[in-house]
Amino acid sequence: MIMKIRVLEADFSADRCCIEQIRICVFVAEQGVPESMEMDDRDSRCLHFLAFEADKAVGTARLDIGLLGKVGRVAVLPEFRRKGIGTQLMHAVHDLARARGLSAVWCHAQLSALDFYHTLGYQQEGLTFLEAGIPHVTMRSYLSADSRSS
Repeated sequence: MIMKIRVLEADFSADRCCIEQIRICVFVAEQGVPESMEMDDRDSRCLHFLAFEADKAVGTARLDIGLLGKVGRVAVLPEFRRKGIGTQLMHAVHDLARARGLSAVWCHAQLSALDFYHTLGYQQEGLTFLEAGIPHVTMRSYLSADSRSS
C-alpha cells in the first residue's frame, strides 16, 4: 500500500500539540532526551513543518532562521520510518529556506543519521560532540536554486 504523505508548514501555536507529541515520542521516550531540553525557547521563533499520513501527524521538523538556517527536531514516528517522510520534510525545509533567501542550512546531526543527511547533500563540519548525551556532528548543505537538487 502506498502512503499519501502531505508536508505542510505548521503554525506552532495552533499545531503545538501535534509537534510536541511526535518529538516527545521520538526524542524523549525513545532516545532519553530530557523533556525540558526538547521543548525549548527557540520553538516560538522557528518555522515548523508537519508531515501527515491521512489525518495523522507522523513527522515534524523546524527551521530556525534566527540561527542562520539551523534545521532541527527532525522526527518521524517509528512506524512511519523508512518511507521517505524525513526526506519529504527536509525538501519542504529546504524550499522554505530558499524562499527566505538562505543559501545554506545546517544542523546538529546525530551520528546515527549521518547517511540520511549525506543523501540530502549535507557535509560534515568539525568534530563529534555530545548534545543531550547523544553524539552529534555539525553538518551543512549549500542550497542551489533548483528546488530539489539538495
